[in-house]
Amino acid sequence: MDKAKVVEIKDLGITYHTIEEETEALRDVNLDIYHNEIIGVVGPSGCGKSTLLSIIAGLIKPTKGSVRVNGRLVDKPLNNVGYMFQSDQLFEWRNILNNVLLGLEIQGKLDDEAKERAKEMLHSYGLGDFIYSYPYQLSGGMRQRVALIRTLILEPDLLLLDEPFSALDYQTRLAISDEIGTILKKEEKTAIMVTHDISEAISMSDRVVVLSQRPGTIKKIFDIKLSCNKERTPLKSREAPEFRQYFNEIWRELDIHV
Repeated sequence: MDKAKVVEIKDLGITYHTIEEETEALRDVNLDIYHNEIIGVVGPSGCGKSTLLSIIAGLIKPTKGSVRVNGRLVDKPLNNVGYMFQSDQLFEWRNILNNVLLGLEIQGKLDDEAKERAKEMLHSYGLGDFIYSYPYQLSGGMRQRVALIRTLILEPDLLLLDEPFSALDYQTRLAISDEIGTILKKEEKTAIMVTHDISEAISMSDRVVVLSQRPGTIKKIFDIKLSCNKERTPLKSREAPEFRQYFNEIWRELDIHV
């Protein structure tokens, strides 16, 4: 049975206007994304990757074209779309449990059942001993796990990840990307992840979308097929013999001159 379509991006474009000039950021972006897919988006700096996420989230209105999530036109922020930013956005004065419950609190959905579900998720993902700790007591990787659980507990149909590991050191980044990639697959979540790291995109994604120089348009889409696919995790993906080939092909498509 075919997977359900979660996101439909059609003829999407956006132009920013200032007094002096207008800048076309995105042009004719067309992309369908299906249930339980993780899509990696890479491209040169300034090509509109984060702008694309902001449009899908309903934070910015496109100049032309449309985005639909589960058939619903995105013309404002939707409750069924979760957004993870580069920083974890945890409130330092709230303990970990209360940080996780923040979104439910804002939506008026906080009850005893939700609190128990939050505790179960924190235990499931290795944070059971830190439920009543505060963010400053956690490592960077643990904080990102808390941020992910805070997003997942809202049960979004779509997750948007904007450079979610960029603030972490390399070793922590590898470990937490492996953990979060595994969590997303276990929870059967659909996700779009913007990253500058080609290896990260290949290791975590089912497909990698390469955007061109500004105005960003889809230059090529790579369907990632690795020999470890049946028991695939981000770390195992990096060991697959096909990994280096994908890396070299995506690097060539990026066409970055330094």
